[in-house]
Formats: sequence, structure tokens, C-alpha cells
Amino acid sequence: MCYAFCMTTLFNLQSLSKSYGSQELFKDLTFTISKGDRIGLIGLNGCGKSTLLKILVGQESLDSGELAAKRGLRVGYVAQSCEFLDISPKEVVIAAMGADIPEYDQDRQAEMLLEKLGFTGMEESAAKLSGGWKKRLSIAVELIKHPDVLLLDEPTNHLDLEGIEWLEKFLKGEALTYLLVSHDRYFLEHATNRIIEIDKTYKDGSFSTSGSYQDFLLHKQKFMDGQLEQEKRMAGKVRRETDWLRAGVKARSTKARSRIDASDELFSDYAEIKRRNKQTETKIDFVTTDRETRKLITVKNLSLTLGGRELFRDMNFMLSPGSRLGLMGPNGCGKTSLLKMLCEELQPGTGTIKKAEGLKVVYFDQHRMQLPLHLSLKDALCPNSEYVNFRGSKIHINAWAKRFLFSPESLPMPLSTLSGGERARITIAHLMLQPADVLLLDEPTNDLDIKTLETLEASLLEFPGAIVLITHDRCMLDRICNSILSFNNPEKIEMFADFSQWKNSIKLAETPKKSKSFVKPVISGSKKKEIDRVERKIAKLEKELEELNKELETSAVMNNPAALADICKKISVLEGKIGDQYLLWGTLES
Repeated sequence: MCYAFCMTTLFNLQSLSKSYGSQELFKDLTFTISKGDRIGLIGLNGCGKSTLLKILVGQESLDSGELAAKRGLRVGYVAQSCEFLDISPKEVVIAAMGADIPEYDQDRQAEMLLEKLGFTGMEESAAKLSGGWKKRLSIAVELIKHPDVLLLDEPTNHLDLEGIEWLEKFLKGEALTYLLVSHDRYFLEHATNRIIEIDKTYKDGSFSTSGSYQDFLLHKQKFMDGQLEQEKRMAGKVRRETDWLRAGVKARSTKARSRIDASDELFSDYAEIKRRNKQTETKIDFVTTDRETRKLITVKNLSLTLGGRELFRDMNFMLSPGSRLGLMGPNGCGKTSLLKMLCEELQPGTGTIKKAEGLKVVYFDQHRMQLPLHLSLKDALCPNSEYVNFRGSKIHINAWAKRFLFSPESLPMPLSTLSGGERARITIAHLMLQPADVLLLDEPTNDLDIKTLETLEASLLEFPGAIVLITHDRCMLDRICNSILSFNNPEKIEMFADFSQWKNSIKLAETPKKSKSFVKPVISGSKKKEIDRVERKIAKLEKELEELNKELETSAVMNNPAALADICKKISVLEGKIGDQYLLWGTLES
């Protein structure tokens, strides 16, 4: 089948369907991707979001449907995780370049792009970069290919708060068309202009709206209200048709047969809309010990030094029932180390941690249980038994699986076939079976879909014990935490009332303060004239450089190797002159 493309349509998806064995990911998925779209793709874990991206980039095949792309379309793809060889980031980017970039210009273009992405040029090994910087490098690898559309799968996963905010600003500042999979609600609000949700709740398998994530929520609520109203109207018709059929009408006349056929269709449509309106969500409910003690954990003058580096000193706080403490600070500042001290996996350097007698502490590790991937879902949820013991009651494995949105039919499936979010739900299922006074949660939101995130938040708000939370999900921090412990200054650990107050304090700290004692040095008239002359010279040279760069991009130059070489040589000379003028300017200023 062929599709007529308008000038801006990049992808046209018509009735796409994909299954793995008996597990249907999505069915009859239909939408378009146009130039300028900044799409956020959302949906439950396991609904096929990552698979759809792989289909768009050609790494997976369709079961049915038609996928048409604009002729010559260049597609970039940034996967959830990325690993690199033990070479410099610049070498990684150069290796990814296409043949259209001449060899003599590769260094310059790689350096310019990496600088835009925050690299200093001092990084020696791409293999040794942190997860956040590997994410930036993987974006650079795709951008150097000048894609028409960029596909990003969970780009904020495992990024710290600074990295997430950087990515928001970067995507806003670039004239990019992209489709990204994310469960970060604040990120979706700030980085997208269209939301598409894959969900069997919708008749066509998906729901799409233009605007922000908040706009999407409003439109979705109106749609769901309308669909519920439609079900009510159909219920009345079904009752009337049922009564008519029970009256024993025989299909002797053509009119009667026609009405019976219409009734069958009505019953089928009604069953379908009831199925779509039946909302399912993960049932998360942590077991508490109902302890009445007010002082659960008291921390006094706590300090920690690891590897010769002081992480924090003189930390003081107390956890009581209802305390929901968020830990904020850059990666490596000691947040996870504090959780490990609270659950006695790590000993403090100095200071004391006093716990109530018989205190029950449950720790959610960000690296989670490393369950063997060949293990079946049934054995992972309920090993060696057909029942789990929850709050003193035995629950059959089928019912327990349904609480976490797993069907009984999926229980024999190996964990290797599950998404990261589905495996995260298994970990939460294990935590729910442990009675707790204090929950220590280290990045519990990673990989979870939005619906499960909202259910988890509601459960944490209802949890009567104390919570200590590490997360980069700003929406969860805003909703859950009633106090924030800041690790931004290791010599002064500060407590804030909420996430907003902490965020405002960071902004104030970043604002340059004018020193009252500073007196601007007096510059002589002749030196001032010389500085003005150098500044005018820099402006003139930079204008010439801008014109040359524009000329470099014209087809007349790009298709003429001699002209291309000449322009590049002029650019190189100009950049050298500009550098010399800046050195002179700096000398005069100092």
C-alpha cells in the first residue's frame, strides 16, 4: 500500500500490530509523525513502546499493518542503555560520521557538537563515563548523522536531576523532531508538544493530543467521561433488546431477523466498551507493624568519609511515623550510603543512629534483586508455592499476579521476555510482603509506567510509617516529601520544608552575588580605546566566520571539492585570528 506524503509527514503508521507469542503488545496502532513534532509516547509497561521504536528504526518487524516513511528519511535512535569502546568521546563521534563529512573537517564538527552537549574535551575514555554522560554521548552519536527524526527510549532513566534539567533545555533549544518514551511527568510537560498513549482502553489502541502533558490529562479525562456515558446509553438499549428477545420473538419475518442480528452486534459492542472502560492498575499496599513509637530513628552528628573523601559531616534528623524525607544532591554525594547506614549495611564514620526497639526497616535497592532471567514469572512472584502470605491471609498466585497487572496466562513466561518496568513491579511485590516501620527507597521510579507511579505515590501517602526517598522524579518529590535533606554542601547538611523550597535555595545559590567591597578598576583612556578596537575586530571576524559557515552549507560549495577545501581553509585561518584577538583582549582586561 502506498501513502501520499505531505511535505511535513515523516512517518505514517496504519493499523500496526505486534505480539510476542501469546502476549499482544499493541493492535491497530495508527498515527503520523510530522516535522516539528516533539512527541511523548506513554503507556503501561509491556505495552510495546520500546518495541515500536525498534520497529520505526528497522530493528524489529511488524506482525501486520503498514509503516510508510518519507523517501530518504534519516532516523536517529538512542536506546535505553549504551556502552562504548575504550576510546575518547571525540573518536566515538567521528566513527559515527557519514561519508558526507570530509575527513579534514571531522575533528572540528565533532568538537563543536560535543562542546554543545557539555563535554570539555578532557574526557579520555567513553567506556569510563557515567551513565548520564554516556547518554549525552549517545545523543551526540545520533545528532552527528543529522537525523530528520530522533527516537529516544527513556532518555531520563538513571540521570540525576541536573542531567534531566540539562536534557530538557537542550531539546528545547534544538530544532529537532523527536519521539521519546518517558514516564517522567515533569519532563513530558516541559519537553513535548504532543502526547500519544498506547492503551487498550481506547478503541483504536491509542489516544493522541497536541499540547503539554497537562493538556493531555484534561483531554483524556473528557474522552473517558464520554466513553463512560456511551456505555450507560448502550446499557439501556441492551436491557430493552434483552427483554424483547426474552419475549420469545421468532425470526420468521425479515424485520425480526434483522433486529436479532442488530441485537447481536449491540451486545458485542457493549461488551467491548465495558472491557475498555474497566480500568486496571497495580495494587500497591505496604504492610505496616502499626507501631505507635514516635521516635523511629534518631540520627545525631553523623559523618561519613569514603575513599579518602568526606561525603558529609554533622548530620542530624529524626524519623517519626508520617515522616517522608527526600534526599537531594548530586550523584556521589552520599545519599545511597546514608540509606545503607540506616539499614546497617554500612557503618558510620562518626556519630550515632539510634533505632526504636524491634524496628522493621525495608530497603528498596536501586539495583534491585538480580533475579535469573530464565526464571518464570510464577517462580519470581511466588517461589515454591501456589500461595503468598499477605497480611495473615493466603492469596493464590493468580490473584497475586493480577494485583501487579500480570495475567495468569503469563505466569510461565521467563523474566527475559518482560520489560524493565514489569521486573520492577516484581520487586515491589516482594517488598509488600515484608512488614515495615520505615521504608528506604532508592530510585523506586526507574522503569515504572505513569499509572504504576501514581499508584505507588498514593500508597506511599497512605503509609503510616516513615519513608526516606531518593528519586529524580520531581513530580514524586513534590507530592510525597514533607521534608528535604540537602547534600549539596558536605560541610553544611541542610533541611528544607519541601522540594520547592529546596529548588529555590539552589537557584539563589547559583545567582552571582555582587560584592559591596568590589571596586571596578580604573582603565586608562588609551587602554580603553585599545580594548574597544579589539572588540570591534572580534565582532568583524566573527561576522566573516558566520558568512563562511553559511557559504559552506550551500550546494554549490558542497558539490565542489576544490571550493569546499578553500572555504574550510579560510574558516581555519579565521578561527585562529579570532583566538589571537581573544587572547589580546584578555591581556588588556587583566
